[in-house]
Order: sequence, then structure tokens, then C-alpha cells
Amino acid sequence: MKKDNLYIMMFSIHGLLRSENMEMGRDADTGGQIKYVVEVARALGENPNVRKVDLFTRLINDKTVSEDYAQPIEEIGENSRIVRIQCGGRKYMRKELLWPYLEEYIDKTLKYIKKENDIPDLVHGHYADAGYVASEIAKVFGIPFVFTGHSLGRSKLGKLLDDGMKKEDIIKKYKIDHRIDVEEQVLKDAELVITSTNQEVKTQYGQYNNTNMARYAVIPPGIDLDKFYPYHHDMMPDSNKDEREILAQASIRDEMNRFFMNPDRPVVLALCRPDQRKNISGLIKAYGEDMELQAMANLAIFAGIRKDISDKEENERAVLTDMLLLMDKYDLYGKMSIPKKHDFEWEVPELYRIAAEKRGVFANVAFTEPFGLTLIEASGTGLPIVATDDGGPRDIMSNCKNGILVDVTDTKSISEAIKEIIVNPEKWKEYSQNGILNVREYYSWDSHVESYLKELSKLPTEDVKKTFSTKGMQQSIGKRLTSLSYLLVTDIDYTLIGGDNEYLDELKQLLDDNSEYIGFGVATGRTIESALEILKEHEISQPDLIISSVGTEIYYGSSLKYDQGYDAHISKRWNREKIRSILEKFDFLTYQEEDTQRKFKVSYYMEPRKDSLAKVHDALMKNKIRYNLIYSHDQFLDILPSAASKGKAIRYLSYKWEIPQDHMVVSGDSGNDEEMLRGDPLGVVVGNYSSELERLKGMNRVYFAEREFAGGIIEGIQYYKIMEKAKGEV
Repeated sequence: MKKDNLYIMMFSIHGLLRSENMEMGRDADTGGQIKYVVEVARALGENPNVRKVDLFTRLINDKTVSEDYAQPIEEIGENSRIVRIQCGGRKYMRKELLWPYLEEYIDKTLKYIKKENDIPDLVHGHYADAGYVASEIAKVFGIPFVFTGHSLGRSKLGKLLDDGMKKEDIIKKYKIDHRIDVEEQVLKDAELVITSTNQEVKTQYGQYNNTNMARYAVIPPGIDLDKFYPYHHDMMPDSNKDEREILAQASIRDEMNRFFMNPDRPVVLALCRPDQRKNISGLIKAYGEDMELQAMANLAIFAGIRKDISDKEENERAVLTDMLLLMDKYDLYGKMSIPKKHDFEWEVPELYRIAAEKRGVFANVAFTEPFGLTLIEASGTGLPIVATDDGGPRDIMSNCKNGILVDVTDTKSISEAIKEIIVNPEKWKEYSQNGILNVREYYSWDSHVESYLKELSKLPTEDVKKTFSTKGMQQSIGKRLTSLSYLLVTDIDYTLIGGDNEYLDELKQLLDDNSEYIGFGVATGRTIESALEILKEHEISQPDLIISSVGTEIYYGSSLKYDQGYDAHISKRWNREKIRSILEKFDFLTYQEEDTQRKFKVSYYMEPRKDSLAKVHDALMKNKIRYNLIYSHDQFLDILPSAASKGKAIRYLSYKWEIPQDHMVVSGDSGNDEEMLRGDPLGVVVGNYSSELERLKGMNRVYFAEREFAGGIIEGIQYYKIMEKAKGEV
């Protein structure tokens, strides 16, 4: 892939995401990832080789959160934006509840891309849900897909099981089984997986069956060096400190010091979400059990943002409550600070610098730490670190040499490491200077972007596996559908094919000669397998799309990419087995062969006897079934979801791909085509039509052709002057 003039589309769907004043620590979904994705988008947008970066997230319009999250577009920086797409309503919800709405998100993103008329060069998904969305967008447009998991389901499942939680409860609350399945598929689809550490590749991704199907690149995140500058810069006579920084420093100092009897002592600082995995209780125990450490230093723990502990979720509430109980148990009043809020934009950098001025230590004693962004932030300001001997801290310590790694299950090891740094001024100074210098070498956003673009340059310009052939050229279905002027969708049996097929070759040639402007699709009662078989039999080229099984399934291109969005759209309140149970009492219905039955279609043979249809309607309505009933050719009865039919599939395609319905020509011959022929599309009824369509005569935009079968389709195309309009000749 070329690395100049790139349009990069990123996805981070869950969490409360904005470019300024991030609410990190508000809940389990607002951790370091939200800061990472905003910063990497901003940094990429500033690179001269990148044309544009759009970071897609969910639009939230909820009185319980800031109105910032309801803004459709937010500028991040030069050539970078946050784009918010609404799905699953407008209320804020935790990430585990978003899974059912991702198909809606994909469809609306496709509409956005078509409206903007700007297809990205690649997509990058952050976390499992965004990974799924990005992979589906990549398949549609035939572009590379990059994935960053940040945290993975198998690791979370193992930790929750170790904590004593039952697997069925984990599945119910966190949808962990679905998440793991998605992660397996994402690893299969991704051209590149970006991680922060080598251990992440081995211990987290290594748990997955498809781990070897992806290529990995270890690219540590960067930090904003203009914000996380060294503490001693403030001590210089020519310090040019921003007024907001001055106010933030005063605010955070007051917030922290109001807890301390001896505020001038060094500070042991912790900054993390109130999560069991962060092992906050282990740090408090280490401090509380060491009277010598208590005598030489204060402890400050910033555990997220809270107003009332009782309002927090169970996991967070348990951690915060445990903090208070341990504070009381070890009588740490006057020595331990647990502020309720902090501003990440301005106060957090000042917090690190205050701790460094006091010759303190930053402690991250999480049980597992995939990376540890706070560690490099603290290091950048000159604050030495004590961290867990796991994951990211190993790489950070190897590069920065600015602290001590410890076994965090041993509280004595934690306290001894902290004391070793605080009581030894030379060691403190060495660690402080190493952190300042090495963070600038290894963890700047410039170096991150340089490595990122280098990895992208190794990707293919077009992923051949996800494309289909048109006149021998590889082109993605997304690029094709977004470029068409018109789309012809026709029934197969007795419309496209029938009689002696005298006009079929002429129609095929017409479509082939004008394929640059006009797309070709079929809409049939046949299953996808049966449709492909008859198209092959008559040497009809692979359509751009196939609507099969009476409008209950949509497939694209030669890869037969299944439209999951349509599947989700029509599935609401559909109960196939209940319908079968209700109708089995009618002896005038004969259940069709199994190979005709589908997930969203129940099919019967039914003779056109008096009142039979009325009885079926009555039975379904009495049982409060939402359905769509289609009877055709005086023998075929199909019961579909209320949102499904050939006509509704046409409208869905128009919505999804931003193709105006008056730029869609639809053709049919029987009752199961009727809904498709009504309304806004340009309808063509072929000359051999069934009597069921007589009632359409005289309707606007329904043309009754004189010629039969394919000849009638050609006649309709000529009547509407489609070729001339497509080429701009009318």
C-alpha cells in the first residue's frame, strides 16, 4: 500500500470519546484506549503523507452525559476528525450491550461513505466491536483491515473465572462467548494486527485458534510531549507555563493535599480505573503494612471519577468500597488521599509533575498490564516508576530504565521497591533523567506514526480475496455500488429467463456494454444455491447482487458476501418455529421440501381454494405474529418476517447504498414481484405476466411491456431511456 496521501478510517465505537477533557476512568469503557485512539488519529493527521483521518465512534444524545457526544462531527486537529454515527438508540450504554446494533452501525457508515463520496484507503478497528465493524467495511470496499485489540476476551474470561465468577454469569453479563468468536474471525480477516508489546502477541493473541493467520507489528503508543514535559521545566526562571496549567496545578494540589497532615512528604501516586485487575487494594496493603513507608511518604490514589460510590457498577463499587475499608483498617487518615475527580486534559500532567517535585514514585501494580500508558506519561515528566513485572511494563522498563519491576502479589516487594527509590536520592535522580530522555526517544507520537506508516506500506493496495471480477478487473462491491448511476434488478424465472430466450443474449450484451454505468441484480424466490445454478446454466454473468428466497437474503458479488445488516434488520420479532406450529393444523397447506426452506422463510404449497388465505391470516394475527405473506402462481405460499420481501429488500438497498429508487429499474412477472414493482423504483412488467399483476395497470412508474421475458426487460429499459440517462445524454 502506498503511504502517501492516505485516507485512514478508524473505529472506536464504545466509550465516551471526545478530543478534549476526556472522561477517563468514568467507567469500565473509558480507560486508556479512548485517549490512545484520539492521540493517534491526531498525530496521523499531522503527517504530510496522510490526507485525512476519521475516527468513527457512536453518537450519544443522553442527558446523563455531556452534549459533546451528540455532535456528529468534531475536529481533532489538522486533517483529523471524530465522526459520530448513531445506532441502538441514543442512550449511553456499556459496550457489551452494543453487539446487536453493530449491523445498523455498519449500514449507516456505508451511507456516510457514499454521501461523502470518499472511500478510505484502509480501516483500523480498535477493540473487538470496532474490529468487527472495520472488517465488514473492509470486505465491502476491498481495502486492508488493521486491528488493535487493546484487551481480549479470552484473557478477561480467564481472569473472571480465577476471581470465582461462574462462566454462565460471565456470558450473561459480558457476552464473552460472542466477543471471543468475533475476535477469532477478526484475526482471520485482519491483514495487520498492531500491538503495544511483544508479550501481548504471545500471551494474549497466542490464546486464539487463528493467532497465526495475522501478521503482527509491535508499535508502542506515544504521548504528547508538550503536555507531559519534565517537572524541572517549571522551576526555570523563564518558565512559560500556560495559565490553564497554573490553575490546574493549584486545583489538583489543593484536592490532594486536603487529605494530608504532612503535605510536603514525597507522594506515592497511583492513577487508574477502579477495577479489580488494577490491584489497588494490593498497593494500599503494601503501604498500610509498612510503617516505615508511611513515615516517609504519602499515598495518593486517583481511581477514576465519581460522585457517589453507590451509583457505580458492581465491580467499581466493590473496588472503591474496599479502598475505604482498607484506609480505615490501617488508619491511613492524613496519609492517604483519594480524590473524587480530576481533569485529564490539564490536571493529570500537573499531578505527575507535583509528585516528581516531591521526589515521589508512580506505582502501577496491576495484576496484568497490556501496556501501561500512565507509566510513560509519568516517566515523561521525570517521575520514577514501580510497576508490575508483566506485559507492557517489561518493555517500558527495558527501554527507559527508570524504575523497578515487582511481583505485585507480594505486598512487601511493592513497599520495598518504593522505599528503595525514595530513600536513595542518586537512584531517584538517575531513574528520573532516564525516564525523561528515553520516553522522548521511544514513545513520541512522531516515532509511532513513522512506524505505523512503514507497516502500512507493506500492505496490498487491493485485497484480492475480498473482491469480485467485472470485465476481468478486480473491483470491490462497495466501490462498484457507490459508483453506479443505475441498477437493474429482475426476477429470474419467467422474467429474465423463459420461452425460447430469444432476447436473453441481447440483454446480456446490453448490460455488459454499459456495466460502467448500470449494475445488475436479480431478485428471486429461489434459494441462493438454486439461483446460482440456473444463472450458470444460461451463462449469465455473476450479478452485482442477488436477492434470494423471496427477499429474505441479500448477497453481493462473486464472493457472495452475505448482507448481515439486512439479516439483522428483518430478524426482529421473527419466530419461525412458532409459525410452523400455528399452521400445522391446516390440511390445505403442504410444507415444501427442506431445500426450499430458509432461516427467514416458511414455505408451503397451497391450492387457490376459497377462504384459505383468510384462514392463514386469521390464525397468524390471533397469535400476534408479525409477518409478510406472499402467494404467487396460484400455488406457492411464503411467510416472511414483516420487514422482508423483494420490495423491502430493494428499499433497503436504496437506503444502504444511497441509490435513489428512481435510479433502480425492477422487473417481474408474478405476485411475488408485486411489492417490488410498486412505489418509487421504475417498474417493468414483462408481457407474459400473471393475472395477479393486472391491478398494477395505470399505476405511475409501472410499465407493461409488450414483449415477453428478457425482451420485455429491454423494452422497459428503452422506455425509461436508462442508457441515455446513465451516460448523461438526456
